[in-house]
Amino acid sequence: MTTLLSENVRDTLVQKIIHGIFLEQIEKDRNEAVLPLSFHQSVREDGLGKIPSGLEDIKLDGFENLALDLESGNEMSSFEDIKYKEIITTVNGKAEQHEKVPRESFDFEPTAVEVEKQKESQDPDRATWGGKLDFLLSIIGFAVDLANVWRFPFYCYKNGGGAFLIPYFLMMIFGALPLFYMELVLGQFNREGPITVWKICPLFKGIGFSICLISYLVAFYYNVIIAWSFFYLFSSFTSTLPWTTCGNEWNTCMCWDGTKNETICNNITMTINPSTAISSAREFYQRRMLGIHESNGFDDVGQPMWHLTLCLLLVFVILFFVLWKGVKSSGKVVWVTATMPYVVLLVFLIRGCMLDGALKGVQYFITPDFSRLTDTQVWIDAAVQIFYSVGAGFGVHLAYSSYNKFHNNCYLDCLVTAAINSFTSIFAGIVIFIYLGYMSQKQNVPIDKVAEGGPGLVFEVYPEAIATLPGSTAWSILFFIMLLTLGFDSSMGGMESVLTGIKDNYREFFSRWKWSREILTCVIMAGAFLVGLVNITKGGYYVFEWFDAFAAGVSLLCMVFAEAVVVSWFYGLDQFCKDIESMLGFKPGIYWRVCWKFISPLFLGGIIVASIVESKPLPFPPYPNWANTLGWLMVATCISIVPIVAVIKLLTTEGTPRERLAILISPYFEHDAIKRTGTVKRFKLKHWLSIG
Repeated sequence: MTTLLSENVRDTLVQKIIHGIFLEQIEKDRNEAVLPLSFHQSVREDGLGKIPSGLEDIKLDGFENLALDLESGNEMSSFEDIKYKEIITTVNGKAEQHEKVPRESFDFEPTAVEVEKQKESQDPDRATWGGKLDFLLSIIGFAVDLANVWRFPFYCYKNGGGAFLIPYFLMMIFGALPLFYMELVLGQFNREGPITVWKICPLFKGIGFSICLISYLVAFYYNVIIAWSFFYLFSSFTSTLPWTTCGNEWNTCMCWDGTKNETICNNITMTINPSTAISSAREFYQRRMLGIHESNGFDDVGQPMWHLTLCLLLVFVILFFVLWKGVKSSGKVVWVTATMPYVVLLVFLIRGCMLDGALKGVQYFITPDFSRLTDTQVWIDAAVQIFYSVGAGFGVHLAYSSYNKFHNNCYLDCLVTAAINSFTSIFAGIVIFIYLGYMSQKQNVPIDKVAEGGPGLVFEVYPEAIATLPGSTAWSILFFIMLLTLGFDSSMGGMESVLTGIKDNYREFFSRWKWSREILTCVIMAGAFLVGLVNITKGGYYVFEWFDAFAAGVSLLCMVFAEAVVVSWFYGLDQFCKDIESMLGFKPGIYWRVCWKFISPLFLGGIIVASIVESKPLPFPPYPNWANTLGWLMVATCISIVPIVAVIKLLTTEGTPRERLAILISPYFEHDAIKRTGTVKRFKLKHWLSIG
């Protein structure tokens, strides 16, 4: 149905319709007037201009109800019924040519409802979370990982106790939190994984490939920690924990079980000096499980050990069955894996408060030493800890949020997850140091002699502390179940990033096969398992440390830096803020916009520079010089994917050099308009200066 709108009604449209109807003259010499439409949920009161002469009436198809409503003085909030616009060419005030332009070719910004329908139509079979809490628990589970238990407490103790919280929270507020929110928005709005989401700026699609590669590299060694936890869990099902005694086949003459100052070695009774002896817990960890004493270094790895091979295989079998059906299956598992650690930590807290030395441990943990704040390394440690803890840059938040419903409140999810993550770090730190204080008093040694970070904390110190408790077997089983849940949550996220990225990028190929998700999951798991075997050889721990040093360090920081720059500068904060408004109903405040545009990129740039300047080569021995060269080559490979893909895009895209660049730095939904009109927003200074 076609309705004739009077000039008064048209003026009402200009003033009251969403974001207004604005007119522009395309060809001034012919006085050609075009009526573009703009759909947004806010009223624009200025910059509308004057209506050109010759346009006495404008015809809008399917618009009768809107016209009647406006004539009666009611405001409308949608243009959903418009089917086309008419371009009327006038000469000397007389209409000479009428042209109907289909709605699909409008040069306009769609409503939130239209965006939602468009996203759903692109991939109607895309899975969604079974419930709101499935997604929230998944991102919380990924953010709260083993680093909260073994890295944060040690960093806090080493860097001034309670004073460390000052740089920690500053780095979270101005660095990690805005980037976390950015990734949730990108994934949810575009409903795409970490590779295809970069259709918002195709020139930088290499960021997605690099992110998936980094996540896969992490899977090669991170899952080994879960295998270690399984080995300790299975070893706990004995009346006497095996790391509490000497005299086993893996022990040396220097072994000390913490109870006697004598030991029998080669049928000779020897006196043990506790200050120079090796604890039975350390010998179990290094000699029984790792077998590291049988290797000379990084270049002497040997064969995989059967006991860890079976444990690692079990890890990937579990991951396969958790992930093969996508978020529908993993979303249910996180109800256990994301909540179990809090139950276990609470139980350990209650039990630990009854131990001698508990208060001493907490005091060591929280007593502030503000003089440490003048040390730049403290600030670097704070930035690294919160950044890796939140987990931006692994593609996990992009993948997880892409399965959300369009109007999910990802803003609230971001704040809740960040708050729980920080709370967990502090809570776990208190629990850990309660037991370190207990061990310090029990062994009558300073606490810095028992406090250490990394795997040694959870596989040496903590098992040794647990072994001294009544009912130690039960406590040990409980503790290693907690480690398993912490590890699996993060591992599931990292693997989902890879799976979603590949499946979305090759959507047409995988859509041909009924069991494509299951087959892809099997292949990805098998590949990670086979490469991971090198970490469970006699010299595997050296390879593990090598991966940990190079796989997700500088390369990951560079990718997140690229994310921040591409979204806030190339894609543009104007468009990004409109995306958020269409999903959530409100635009982000000035804090978020300034962080995205300036503070977060500077924050990341500073960390990258500091990380490179402060980096130290892995020591020789056990690492030969070529091991460091190989590590930096891996870093360079991950980073170089971005410029390589950019060059390929520039060479393969059709058009003149200017047209290629215009298309590749503009989002996909502007490409038709660019080809039709030649107007490129990103060639204008206003785009680059805007802060939304």
